[in-house]
Amino acid sequence: MDRIISSESVTEGHPDKVCDYIADSILDAALEKDENSRIACEVCCATGLAVVLGEFNTEADFIDVQKIARDTIKEVGYTDPALGFDYRTCAVLNCINGQSPDIACGVTTSMETRLDRSSDPFDRVGAGDQGMMFGYATDETEQLMPMPITLAHALTKQLSAVRKSGELDFLRPDGKAMVALRYENGLPVGVSTVVVSAQHSETASEKDIRDGIIECVINRVIPKAMLKGADILINPTGRFVVGGPAGDTGVTGRKIIVDTYGGAIAHGGGAFSGKDASKVDRSASYYARYVCKNIVAAGLCKKLLLQVGYAIGKARPVSLFVDSYGTGDDRKILEVIRRVFDFRPAAIADKLGLKKPIYRLTTNYGHFGKKDLPWEQLDSVEKVKAQV
Repeated sequence: MDRIISSESVTEGHPDKVCDYIADSILDAALEKDENSRIACEVCCATGLAVVLGEFNTEADFIDVQKIARDTIKEVGYTDPALGFDYRTCAVLNCINGQSPDIACGVTTSMETRLDRSSDPFDRVGAGDQGMMFGYATDETEQLMPMPITLAHALTKQLSAVRKSGELDFLRPDGKAMVALRYENGLPVGVSTVVVSAQHSETASEKDIRDGIIECVINRVIPKAMLKGADILINPTGRFVVGGPAGDTGVTGRKIIVDTYGGAIAHGGGAFSGKDASKVDRSASYYARYVCKNIVAAGLCKKLLLQVGYAIGKARPVSLFVDSYGTGDDRKILEVIRRVFDFRPAAIADKLGLKKPIYRLTTNYGHFGKKDLPWEQLDSVEKVKAQV
């Protein structure tokens, strides 16, 4: 059946992403001083204001929230008071609390340790929350990611690149892109629509904006053959001067589809940024991606969806479910997954090195598909093949 799938991405100057970046920067700062820090950092921002909230349990002696927030805002590009949000003049409010003892006890001493008296060190750490997480991989791109979100991320990265280089000097930090991709017989065949909304200076003309973005962003990212017959929409309202936190309130965790697979699959609802590895919203989603990518790379199927469910305070997942969309033997795949992969939170953190301060690298342009991240490695392919 022919269909069209759309996916969007946003630049690091989008107000929600500003909040995600501040939260992950604070998380990294805590992990640098105490790798066992348990952090759930939330940020919101608006005109001239950033508020840092959350629950912290850490031995880090001091985390300079003010400096981290301002340095991050500066790095993103909000360096001009005329933008309504500037790293030097915005207020930064610190509203951090300690972690709930009811959550802390379940993470520190899991149900398996309390009730089953397990001595396995990976059994000691319980999940920091309940919920279901999803992983996915597909062979339609080199990164084993869905093509629509891959192209959308490439567009927003290029949009930021030509802003920072000065090639398109009318651009400002906020921006987003969306790609609608046509599929035939399950394979991507061409772009139906490209939408780019880019914050710009007040003096820039619509023609200069459109011509510049088509030439320097779209044509450099999407192959010409895929663009044949596509509708190209640049700033559909005709104007995007007021943007960033001055144009829309930003909140951590509000771009979960941008962060994952662009809507190609289901999502459990849990956000990533600002959370340490004890929060399975983040760590189990990373591990599920790792599992799916290694299964697909091993040739057991062409695409794979994996759902894993957790109960708060319990180390071992309560459910595992796979769907290869008819491209593999789901029962066999699930048996292989159970034999090869360990979904307990402590095992995940150990395997993927999630106690390290790596999270700023994940915030922008998707948490998946970046080749240097540990959950993108194909180091379990041979183990998977050995089970077949």
